[in-house]
Amino acid sequence: MTPTESQADARSPIDILVLYYSREGHTEAMARQVVRGIESVPGVTARLRSVPAISDEPSAGESDTPDRGPPRVENADLAECAGLVLGSPTRFGNMAGALKHFLDGTGAEWFSGALAGKPAGVFTSSSSPHGGQESTLLSMMLPLLHHGMLIVGLPYTDPRLTRTAGGGGPYGAGWVTGKHGERAMDEDESALCRALGRRVAETAVSLSAR
Repeated sequence: MTPTESQADARSPIDILVLYYSREGHTEAMARQVVRGIESVPGVTARLRSVPAISDEPSAGESDTPDRGPPRVENADLAECAGLVLGSPTRFGNMAGALKHFLDGTGAEWFSGALAGKPAGVFTSSSSPHGGQESTLLSMMLPLLHHGMLIVGLPYTDPRLTRTAGGGGPYGAGWVTGKHGERAMDEDESALCRALGRRVAETAVSLSAR
C-alpha cells in the first residue's frame, strides 16, 4: 500500500466533484472516465454533477431535475467537495456558456473561500484536432484560479501524452469526436481522462493529510 493509499484509508472518504456541461453526450462520457480514475484511489469518491443548458427563453432551458444522468449541481457541492474536475465542450475556443453561467454565480463561494486550496483539473471535447481544446482548457482554469484552486494537469511522464492521436495535453484531458461525433474515444484519450481524475484525487488525499 502506498503512503497516499494509507492516508486515505485512515480518514473519512474524500469527495471529488466532477462537474460538466454536455449537449451531445461526449463530455459526459469523458466525465464518467474521470470518475473511474478518481474512484481508483482508495478512500476517495466522485460526485458527478451537470449544469443545465441556458436560453433567452425561460421555457426553453433545461429543468433543474434532469430526465436522465446525474443530478444538477448545487452551490453546496462546491463547499462540500475536496477537489473539482471541470469539463466542457469547446465553444469557439472557450468553455460553453452554460458552464460559465454557473461559475458566474459562485460569488458567495469566492468570497467565503469555499474552493481555496483545493485541487482542480479540466477536460474538454471538440469535433476537430484544432477545435480550440487548449484555449478551452485554459478558459476553465481562469475562474478556478480566482477561487484559489490548485490546478492539476497531466505530466509528460505519462507516455500517452505524446502518443495520443486525438485529444489530451498537459493542460488537461481531451477527446476529438469527429465532425459528426463519429469518432469513438480511443484508449489513450480515455486513459488520460482516468489519469486526470486519479491525479486530482491523489492530490486531495495528500492535502488532507497536512
